[in-house]
Amino acid sequence: MSCLALFDLDHTLLPLDSEYEWARYLVEAGAADAREVEANNALWLAEYGAGRLDFHRHAAFALGLLARHPRARLEALRSDFMRNVIAPAILPEARALLARHRDAGDLCCIVTATCRFVTEPIAAALEVDHLVAVEAAQDAQGNFTGAVEGVPSFGAGKIERVAQWLHSLGLAWDQFGHTAFYSDSRNDIPLLEAVSHPVAANPDAALRALAASRGWPVLTLFAPPAAPAPALNAA
Repeated sequence: MSCLALFDLDHTLLPLDSEYEWARYLVEAGAADAREVEANNALWLAEYGAGRLDFHRHAAFALGLLARHPRARLEALRSDFMRNVIAPAILPEARALLARHRDAGDLCCIVTATCRFVTEPIAAALEVDHLVAVEAAQDAQGNFTGAVEGVPSFGAGKIERVAQWLHSLGLAWDQFGHTAFYSDSRNDIPLLEAVSHPVAANPDAALRALAASRGWPVLTLFAPPAAPAPALNAA
């Protein structure tokens, strides 16, 4: 059996956070309130960076943004978001890393705590066929309800969701002699500890220190992020 290669998305394959940028994009498009988005993004980033994110509170906000609009409008906004924000941020270094695993015949999957609606076209742009993401519940018309469906792929939940995904393919963890996971974040330590080959990719300070103590390889695909973007116009 080939290697199982798992990849976090934000600040690992992308030099940005797609969920953060999506919320800001909704503001710029007139589809979300600037003050609300900035306040929630600031709280989320502070908690996430400290490793103590209240994921369900954050998900209620992030998925609630989707629930405010019909699916057709969201899809039009997402197309513009992909073209104007995500496509310019996809770097050749990330493509090369993914290509090395694909060329080796590895089973590749992006495992992210951002919702599928935002990340599915990103995975396609990166030419990764498999995606484990937060699932946003939908009503009978295909519109989002604002709720999380199933186990969120965050923290230890990523291990459970990867196991579920493998099971859907008729596979299991123990069929792979080599399992790798690339991540930048301390919040992904559970999954990093669950694979045979953890890689700290563009790691935050806490993960960099852990990698040094454990002898995990550190990979730098792009320069550290610049200072946070200025607040959006809330007028």
